Amino acid sequence: MTKFIIRRLLGLIPTLIIIITISFFVIRVAPGGPFSDERKISAEVLANLEAKYHLDDPLIKQYGDYLLNVLRFDLGPSFVYKDYDVNYYIGAGLPKSMLIGALAVGGALIFGLGAGIISALRQNSVYDYASMSVAVIGISVPLFVIGPVLMYIFAVKLDWLPVAGWIDTLGWSALVLPVVTLAFPPFAYVARLSRASVLEILRSDYVRTARAKGLSMPMVVLKHVLKGSMLPVVSFLGPALAGTLTGSIVVEQIFRIPGLGRYFVNSAFNRDYTMIMGTVIVYSAILLLMNFIVDVIYGFLDPRISYK
Repeated sequence: MTKFIIRRLLGLIPTLIIIITISFFVIRVAPGGPFSDERKISAEVLANLEAKYHLDDPLIKQYGDYLLNVLRFDLGPSFVYKDYDVNYYIGAGLPKSMLIGALAVGGALIFGLGAGIISALRQNSVYDYASMSVAVIGISVPLFVIGPVLMYIFAVKLDWLPVAGWIDTLGWSALVLPVVTLAFPPFAYVARLSRASVLEILRSDYVRTARAKGLSMPMVVLKHVLKGSMLPVVSFLGPALAGTLTGSIVVEQIFRIPGLGRYFVNSAFNRDYTMIMGTVIVYSAILLLMNFIVDVIYGFLDPRISYK
């Protein structure tokens, strides 16, 4: 197991370098540039700006310099935000995005597992149909629809929660609507995956044997069903956490959260090369890390898996 962990960790490095390489050249060869929208800019000023940020160097040299800077954890200056570099803005926005993402995934995991297990134990009941109907809504309805609907009901009509903003001015109640909105899709998938997995395990021979020995249903669920049913859920949680952070771009725009998504959207509109690359690297690193953690947890949950 230790060798597998080391191999997987080392395998993350070339994968991340490939992502950086593809992203770098795709962004740079696209039409336009960070100074394309400047009004009445002279050729001399444009040349000075490109020289300042080394955009007049050959593309392969720009790539080599950027890769060396990334290896030193230096993501470079921003072309739009002049006060600080990309590291500062990512460091300021990422914790906020990770906070709502972690709360959303944690809530989705708790309530999704509970809904899926109870639905499986009470198959074809009213509760089963109701919870799976909510799950279908979470899968089919996009976040930019769920968010405004929740905002209209609980903030505008009922006036229970703030419409938009962050906890520094509105308190912790500002997290409720964005977290619930962001938790809908992972909750739906976890509920459906856990329900299907629990139903399959309940029909297995070893569960029937455990019941025949006199174990109560709660004990059977805790000792035999729960661990096995977690396998597909764990497989989903790795990319789900990274996807939740990425999906928070939409939620952050709706609820005016000063997270990393705001910088990503603004940099995409303004062709801020370094900010775009910085956010892509962060999101990619999170996705790779989550997949690595899922592989390790999977090995502990399922002893049949052999990493040789």
